[in-house]
Amino acid sequence: MARPIKETPTLRGAEAQAFEYRMSHPKPVTQEAVDNARDAYNRVMSIAKFTF
Repeated sequence: MARPIKETPTLRGAEAQAFEYRMSHPKPVTQEAVDNARDAYNRVMSIAKFTF
């Protein structure tokens, strides 16, 4: 049986400001990283035995 999920703590003060800044200024993703992720997905789906 699964354990209950604990409540997520509320961020306050400097932690909340830092989190908000990181959410509004995401790091850019390179085209190489996108291509690598797409290739990995295609490899997994080529051997997958299930459908969506």
